[in-house]
Amino acid sequence: MASALTHAFAAVALAKTLSNQKRDWRFWTLAVASSILPDADIVGFAFGIEYGDLLGHRGLSHSLLFAALWSLLVVSCEYRRLIKFSRHWWSLVSQFFLVTVSHGLLDAMTNGGLGVAFFSPFDTARYFFPWRPISVSPVGVGRFFSGQGAAIMASEIEYVWLPLATLWAAVAVLRRYFARKAGAETDSH
Repeated sequence: MASALTHAFAAVALAKTLSNQKRDWRFWTLAVASSILPDADIVGFAFGIEYGDLLGHRGLSHSLLFAALWSLLVVSCEYRRLIKFSRHWWSLVSQFFLVTVSHGLLDAMTNGGLGVAFFSPFDTARYFFPWRPISVSPVGVGRFFSGQGAAIMASEIEYVWLPLATLWAAVAVLRRYFARKAGAETDSH
């Protein structure tokens, strides 16, 4: 798996890239939590659930179905005042879906584990992407803060943080450019 820090960074970068709307602390807390939530499946190890099982690590909780159901649940529960199925409601559902599914996408780019069950429970096969440059992060905090952890963070910075930060910055620059251009056109009329 990629580290929790990288999943959280991906959530923030993706949400900032997808929308320039001001968000409150609740949105950011839910977005970061949604990006990390799929790894809650590691508690299954304590109950004898095997890695490759349906409820095992990188199983159902890393699937597209889980991300869809989770995003619907979050928006339905936390944004009750929004008109259901409105454009803004669907926008939030889409954003929470993307930050949740980003977890599995990043895990499928790692060089370890059994792959990700994207289509679970309908297809329990595990998948990796052909390009897997991210060093797999160990389960457990203690092993992460070591020499191995530093190498893992270096690969995550190179292959996740820098590309997402570049995308985020490029979108911000384009937004400013088009806002200025629209402002200039309005002023000339």
